Amino acid sequence: MTDSFRQDSAFLRGLTQGRVGRRDAMRLAGLSAAGLALAACGVQGKGVAKPSSSAQAQSEVDKYWSGKVKNGHVDFANWPLYMDPKHPELQQFTQQTGITVTYKEVIQDNAGWFAKIQPQLAAGQTIDYDLMVVTNGIQFTQLVELGYLVPLDHSKLPNFTANAGARYKNESYDPGNVYSIPWTSGMTGIAYNPKYIDTPPTSYSALWDPKYKGKVGMMSDSQEIGNFAMFLLGVDPEKSTPADWEKAAAKLKEQRDAGIVRKYYDQSYVDPLSKGDIWICQAWSGDIFQKNVSDGTDLKFVIPEEGATIWTDNMMIPKTAANPVDAITLMNFFYDTQVAAHLAEYINYVTPVPGAKDVVLADAAKATGDDKKLLESVAGSPLVFPTDADYAKLRTYRSFKTTAEQKQYENLFQSITTS
Repeated sequence: MTDSFRQDSAFLRGLTQGRVGRRDAMRLAGLSAAGLALAACGVQGKGVAKPSSSAQAQSEVDKYWSGKVKNGHVDFANWPLYMDPKHPELQQFTQQTGITVTYKEVIQDNAGWFAKIQPQLAAGQTIDYDLMVVTNGIQFTQLVELGYLVPLDHSKLPNFTANAGARYKNESYDPGNVYSIPWTSGMTGIAYNPKYIDTPPTSYSALWDPKYKGKVGMMSDSQEIGNFAMFLLGVDPEKSTPADWEKAAAKLKEQRDAGIVRKYYDQSYVDPLSKGDIWICQAWSGDIFQKNVSDGTDLKFVIPEEGATIWTDNMMIPKTAANPVDAITLMNFFYDTQVAAHLAEYINYVTPVPGAKDVVLADAAKATGDDKKLLESVAGSPLVFPTDADYAKLRTYRSFKTTAEQKQYENLFQSITTS
């Protein structure tokens, strides 16, 4: 990648301009993932038998990719504000490969996106995209179980093999990265406003503390609140049982009925936190980092001693993609350390490429003024480059085995936030 691309002055100026966070964009779109999730639960489709051996899995990969060729174009569906609006990375990709990219920010929430594309995928029809980004969780599992995703040929992903962090090479929701590789990650932990809270919270019990009555914010998303209650009870959400969910729900009802929770928020908790309407809340790491950069606030984000949730937005190829070779070539491109660093500098979420940190530091050394400060803060932030100790405390959402199990979980926790 050329120095002119890396150090374009307009790009650097853009780093310090106020901008909306990725999750705030979901709120502005007026869509509710929680409301749509149950609607998608009842989707029926023809499941696929999972390979019983690595040899069988490789056979399926070989069968799919045999005869597939480069066509020179990719249609890419992503979330809003997940790339510099000028798309410098995509321009560089086209310069290097000759492959053009049509990039559209059409995914506002996982449930809504799944509901939109499921009928076409079930019918074997195109969804008009070769590459899409979906978060681990309910809809990701459905896409896999219903056979809607292409098995990835890792011989075409040398950058991923060389540069991806160890954690991202064997995710529990997609062991062996059979169908996906990460785009970026974020953490759900506790954020607080130091104007009102002097002592940093170290445990989820702070969200149940009566001294913060009416000043606690919780999320309306059922998996997010469920995870926090299970962390408090010492339960690993990934390994939780229906009995654990009942206990967690009871704990959340205690919190609600005691008047401790001011409100259950979607993506709109950051402004009330900065204004003092709430003092402490559930929060997404990237939101807090971006709010501090954009508005000059000093909100704090912590990973409690019990652990925290890590979610990952994943690149994947739908089975009806017209240009799969071009799509997997683009997936591999984003694992170049220079490209991964540039993306992290703009979106400020966790990059799956640890080596990007050295690139960000090198960019900071060349920058001046506010841009230099920002790049140094990105490189030094555990919200973008978590430490090994941080990763060791992070857990994902529960992967549901059946639709009935999923509905049981959703009904249990949604009853808390909607009553």
